[in-house]
Amino acid sequence: MLLDGVNHVAVLTKDTDRLHAFYRDMFDATVSHDERPEDGMRLSFIDLGPHTELNVFELTGNAEADHQTPMFGRGRLDHMALQAASLDAFTAIRDRLIGCGATDGFVTDFGPILSLFFTDPDGLEGEVCVENPDRQPGVVNPPGTPSARFPMP
Repeated sequence: MLLDGVNHVAVLTKDTDRLHAFYRDMFDATVSHDERPEDGMRLSFIDLGPHTELNVFELTGNAEADHQTPMFGRGRLDHMALQAASLDAFTAIRDRLIGCGATDGFVTDFGPILSLFFTDPDGLEGEVCVENPDRQPGVVNPPGTPSARFPMP
Protein backbone atom coordinates (compact mmCIF):
# COMPACT_ATOMS: atom_id res chain seq x y z
CA MET A 1 0.00 0.00 0.00
CA LEU A 2 1.33 3.44 -0.91
CA LEU A 3 -0.57 5.40 1.77
CA ASP A 4 -0.59 5.20 5.57
CA GLY A 5 -3.52 7.43 6.50
CA VAL A 6 -5.06 10.85 6.07
CA ASN A 7 -2.83 13.92 6.17
CA HIS A 8 -5.51 16.54 6.85
CA VAL A 9 -9.14 17.50 6.49
CA ALA A 10 -9.95 21.17 5.88
CA VAL A 11 -12.96 22.52 7.76
CA LEU A 12 -14.71 25.86 8.19
CA THR A 13 -15.64 27.23 11.60
CA LYS A 14 -17.27 30.33 12.95
CA ASP A 15 -15.38 30.10 16.27
CA THR A 16 -11.78 28.85 16.11
CA ASP A 17 -11.15 29.06 19.85
CA ARG A 18 -14.26 26.97 20.63
CA LEU A 19 -13.26 24.34 18.04
CA HIS A 20 -9.69 24.20 19.40
CA ALA A 21 -11.03 23.65 22.93
CA PHE A 22 -13.40 20.87 21.80
CA TYR A 23 -10.71 18.81 20.02
CA ARG A 24 -8.20 19.48 22.81
CA ASP A 25 -10.65 18.46 25.56
CA MET A 26 -12.18 15.46 23.76
CA PHE A 27 -9.15 13.98 21.98
CA ASP A 28 -6.06 15.53 23.66
CA ALA A 29 -5.32 17.18 20.30
CA THR A 30 -2.86 20.06 20.07
CA VAL A 31 -2.82 23.23 17.99
CA SER A 32 0.47 23.41 16.10
CA HIS A 33 -0.20 26.51 14.02
CA ASP A 34 -2.49 29.53 14.37
CA GLU A 35 -2.20 32.60 12.16
CA ARG A 36 -4.13 35.37 10.46
CA PRO A 37 -2.55 35.42 6.98
CA GLU A 38 -4.93 38.10 5.72
CA ASP A 39 -7.62 40.40 7.04
CA GLY A 40 -10.78 38.45 7.80
CA MET A 41 -9.12 35.02 7.79
CA ARG A 42 -7.73 32.82 10.53
CA LEU A 43 -5.97 29.54 9.74
CA SER A 44 -4.95 26.97 12.30
CA PHE A 45 -3.84 23.33 12.38
CA ILE A 46 -5.21 20.92 14.99
CA ASP A 47 -2.96 17.86 15.28
CA LEU A 48 -5.11 14.76 15.76
CA GLY A 49 -2.37 12.15 15.47
CA PRO A 50 1.17 11.68 14.20
CA HIS A 51 0.18 12.27 10.56
CA THR A 52 -3.33 13.72 10.71
CA GLU A 53 -4.59 17.24 11.27
CA LEU A 54 -7.59 19.47 10.80
CA ASN A 55 -6.84 22.60 8.79
CA VAL A 56 -9.29 25.07 10.33
CA PHE A 57 -10.40 28.18 8.46
CA GLU A 58 -12.39 30.98 10.08
CA LEU A 59 -13.51 33.55 7.50
CA THR A 60 -15.30 36.75 8.49
CA GLY A 61 -18.80 36.76 7.02
CA ASN A 62 -18.70 33.15 5.80
CA ALA A 63 -21.82 31.29 7.02
CA GLU A 64 -20.99 27.81 5.65
CA ALA A 65 -20.19 26.48 9.14
CA ASP A 66 -23.86 27.09 10.04
CA HIS A 67 -25.14 24.72 7.36
CA GLN A 68 -25.75 21.13 8.37
CA THR A 69 -27.68 18.56 6.40
CA PRO A 70 -28.44 14.89 7.00
CA MET A 71 -25.93 12.14 6.27
CA PHE A 72 -25.34 11.58 2.54
CA GLY A 73 -26.74 15.04 1.75
CA ARG A 74 -23.58 16.92 2.68
CA GLY A 75 -21.76 16.93 -0.62
CA ARG A 76 -18.45 15.27 -1.31
CA LEU A 77 -17.23 15.25 2.32
CA ASP A 78 -19.90 13.64 4.48
CA HIS A 79 -18.01 13.05 7.72
CA MET A 80 -14.52 12.26 8.99
CA ALA A 81 -13.44 9.22 10.96
CA LEU A 82 -10.66 9.34 13.54
CA GLN A 83 -8.73 6.27 14.64
CA ALA A 84 -8.44 5.78 18.39
CA ALA A 85 -4.97 4.75 19.55
CA SER A 86 -6.35 1.88 21.67
CA LEU A 87 -9.53 0.48 23.19
CA ASP A 88 -8.75 2.38 26.42
CA ALA A 89 -8.38 5.60 24.41
CA PHE A 90 -11.69 4.86 22.62
CA THR A 91 -13.41 4.40 26.00
CA ALA A 92 -11.97 7.67 27.34
CA ILE A 93 -12.99 9.55 24.19
CA ARG A 94 -16.51 8.09 24.40
CA ASP A 95 -16.84 9.16 28.04
CA ARG A 96 -15.68 12.70 27.20
CA LEU A 97 -18.02 13.01 24.22
CA ILE A 98 -20.99 11.78 26.27
CA GLY A 99 -20.03 14.19 29.05
CA CYS A 100 -20.16 17.23 26.76
CA GLY A 101 -23.29 16.13 24.91
CA ALA A 102 -21.55 15.53 21.56
CA THR A 103 -22.84 11.93 21.34
CA ASP A 104 -25.48 9.68 22.86
CA GLY A 105 -22.76 7.04 23.31
CA PHE A 106 -24.12 4.43 20.87
CA VAL A 107 -21.28 2.22 19.62
CA THR A 108 -21.76 0.26 16.41
CA ASP A 109 -20.14 -3.14 16.11
CA PHE A 110 -19.20 -3.35 12.43
CA GLY A 111 -17.32 -6.60 13.03
CA PRO A 112 -13.70 -5.60 12.39
CA ILE A 113 -14.14 -2.18 14.03
CA LEU A 114 -16.17 -0.43 16.69
CA SER A 115 -17.56 2.97 15.73
CA LEU A 116 -18.88 5.97 17.66
CA PHE A 117 -20.38 9.02 15.94
CA PHE A 118 -20.17 12.53 17.40
CA THR A 119 -20.92 16.10 16.36
CA ASP A 120 -18.38 18.87 16.91
CA PRO A 121 -19.39 22.42 17.96
CA ASP A 122 -19.81 23.51 14.32
CA GLY A 123 -22.07 20.57 13.51
CA LEU A 124 -19.46 18.55 11.61
CA GLU A 125 -20.22 14.88 12.09
CA GLY A 126 -17.25 12.80 13.10
CA GLU A 127 -16.66 9.18 13.90
CA VAL A 128 -14.15 7.50 16.17
CA CYS A 129 -13.09 3.98 15.23
CA VAL A 130 -11.03 1.32 16.97
CA GLU A 131 -10.13 -2.25 16.17
CA ASN A 132 -12.77 -4.53 17.66
CA PRO A 133 -11.15 -6.91 20.19
CA ASP A 134 -14.25 -9.15 19.99
CA ARG A 135 -14.28 -9.47 16.19
CA GLN A 136 -14.97 -12.79 14.55
CA PRO A 137 -12.97 -13.47 11.36
CA GLY A 138 -15.06 -12.87 8.25
CA VAL A 139 -17.99 -11.32 10.13
CA VAL A 140 -19.08 -7.85 9.01
CA ASN A 141 -22.15 -6.33 10.65
CA PRO A 142 -24.48 -3.70 9.15
CA PRO A 143 -24.76 -0.12 10.44
CA GLY A 144 -26.77 0.07 13.65
CA THR A 145 -25.51 -3.21 15.12
CA PRO A 146 -25.05 -2.44 18.83
CA SER A 147 -21.80 -3.30 20.55
CA ALA A 148 -22.18 -5.73 23.45
CA ARG A 149 -18.98 -4.28 24.93
CA PHE A 150 -20.43 -0.74 25.11
CA PRO A 151 -24.07 -0.73 26.24
CA MET A 152 -25.94 2.57 26.09
CA PRO A 153 -25.22 4.78 29.09
